[in-house]
Amino acid sequence: MVSVDQSVPEATRDPSGLRRDVGLIGLTWASVGSIIGSGWLYGAHDAVIQAGPSAIISWVIGAVAIVLLALVHAELGGMFPVAGGTARYPHYAFGGLAGMSFGWFSWLQAATVAPIEVEAMIGYAGHWSWAKHFQHADKTLTTSGLLVAIVLMAAFVAVNFFGVRVLAHTNSTATWWKIAVPLGTIFIVAVGNFHPSNFHSEGFAPFGAKGVLTAISTSGIIFALLGFEQAIQLAGESRNPKKDLPRATLGSVAIGAVIYVLLQVVFIGALSHSSFAHGWANLAFKGDSGPWAGVATMVGLGWLAWVLYLDAIISPGGTGLIYTTATSRVSYGLAKNGYAPKIFTKTDARGVPWFGLIMSFITGVICFLPFPSWHKLVGFITSASVLMYAGAPLAYGVFADKLPRLERPYRLPAGKLISPLSFVVANLIIYWAGWDTLWRLGLAILLGYLLLGGYAYYAHSNNLPDAPRLDFKAAQWLPVYLLGMGLISWQGGFGGQGNIPLWWDILLIAAFSLGIYYWAKATSSTVEDIERSIDEVVITDAPAH
Repeated sequence: MVSVDQSVPEATRDPSGLRRDVGLIGLTWASVGSIIGSGWLYGAHDAVIQAGPSAIISWVIGAVAIVLLALVHAELGGMFPVAGGTARYPHYAFGGLAGMSFGWFSWLQAATVAPIEVEAMIGYAGHWSWAKHFQHADKTLTTSGLLVAIVLMAAFVAVNFFGVRVLAHTNSTATWWKIAVPLGTIFIVAVGNFHPSNFHSEGFAPFGAKGVLTAISTSGIIFALLGFEQAIQLAGESRNPKKDLPRATLGSVAIGAVIYVLLQVVFIGALSHSSFAHGWANLAFKGDSGPWAGVATMVGLGWLAWVLYLDAIISPGGTGLIYTTATSRVSYGLAKNGYAPKIFTKTDARGVPWFGLIMSFITGVICFLPFPSWHKLVGFITSASVLMYAGAPLAYGVFADKLPRLERPYRLPAGKLISPLSFVVANLIIYWAGWDTLWRLGLAILLGYLLLGGYAYYAHSNNLPDAPRLDFKAAQWLPVYLLGMGLISWQGGFGGQGNIPLWWDILLIAAFSLGIYYWAKATSSTVEDIERSIDEVVITDAPAH
């Protein structure tokens, strides 16, 4: 279903060496294929344990937050249709240090999604006797499970090596399935198996506002809704990026949000009262390790359970496939900006950044070792993802002030209000993930500075022509932002010391975020530096084979 012009004998290749083969449907399906992944298989179950029936509110808040961020990205994607866009906007606005930092956040998020989808596939496969020995009782991979995981990662990479045209066709086929199964599950389970009393018999919000807010970041809600940026990452391979990127970005979020909210409503309504008679925190029923398949069995739909076990392989597999693509494109963008070796920009005859794909495979294999399960990785990936997204509102504010005449195929209504609001919302989501997650994220950020900073030092020491300008002055707010978020989390009530009461902590995050937002705008790069950074991408994006 990818919109590829068959009348053109040779696909258009842009100056970067990437092939512009992907149309609106392909871009939209790239994002939808990332949004509808393993999150739908686990999200409703984990959210209701955290928040009870009020998890519906958590999903709505999460969807609104993602829509705000997607709106900002939609305008930026139309303005700058370049490969690995989320890694480049902060570079344009704040120079090298900020660009390197948000580029690392972007790569870190993309590189860890494919492994988590593989773990989801292996976890659900444990329903079959032949796959039970792939995981220990604590959900860590056994030796045989690790070998299977490596093979699955290798399969993702192999499909990517056939080029973006084959990738888009493969992902589109998988995405049709991935949308059809949850939609079918919603209607089939709801008919004759919906109990309205489940929404109030044990209390609608048994854990109060804190439960609602915690569920947004830690139960997989934001993780499930993430993925709209995949169309933006493929901007360098879009046939009509200025028109198609905004449509694909917003359309994918709308599709994902509707599906996930309906899934949560039906999941709660279909449960037997005995499964949560001891409270929502103690939700338990036969087969709940594969929640939706367990619910299907509970209501007498054994055939549907088998379909869902099959979907637990196809759906995460499709998401892992597209994130493998994204990882190589983000590293491509980092190298184009001079933050990583130029070997990441080399493409093969099909226009595929081959070295970035190899590194995404190696990274995925490494991730299997320290992270034991799907659930353990959710909070980490959510925080890394939203931290990546937070760079876009900051860059938007700068471009709105300093590049007002630049062509905008999609112009965000009330952008100067929505932009700082989306930055506040992004930081709240990060904060709600909890201190236990954020201190680990802090270590990963430090590792990124050692790796990318080390390369920058090497490039400057050897007078390499692409040595990045770090522009400390334009990014003076960045260390305060990162350390400040860590400090508030440490002292806050979401896994921290509890010294900042609920609601006061939200107010503090909002005030801190707005302070950083306007500080960043005030110290951003000059118009001349911004325009030079944009022009450098056009000039240096020459074929590299």
